[in-house]
Amino acid sequence: MARYTSLFTVSVSFDHPEWRSASNRLRHSLSETLRSCSLNVIYDSEDYLVAKEAPGHVSYAQLVTVEVLIERPVQDPAVRMNFVVKNEELPLKSNNHCRAIFDSVNRAIAENRQWRLIESAVS
Repeated sequence: MARYTSLFTVSVSFDHPEWRSASNRLRHSLSETLRSCSLNVIYDSEDYLVAKEAPGHVSYAQLVTVEVLIERPVQDPAVRMNFVVKNEELPLKSNNHCRAIFDSVNRAIAENRQWRLIESAVS
């Protein structure tokens, strides 16, 4: 099973003092970003999001799932997002389909104009 992880800390501007409103905007922006990487959001809650690649372009073993754990801020506008990108494909070579999707998602998150990237870590 191919599995890649990354952690992003972003600064989100809060137009309203309510976290729920900011949380909704963050999750909506995150969903749009994942859609731009050809991933469909199949589960979305306050602090967890799952997106999957639609079948049809690669074998079922290569279909990618992205899980995002969102750590809500208490008063700090910084939000931590932990990404796990995985599929059932054995990563026999470093240039595999899961890695390509992982790189695409990381690039899209880093370049998103809805937030300011503070820190990123890839493993």
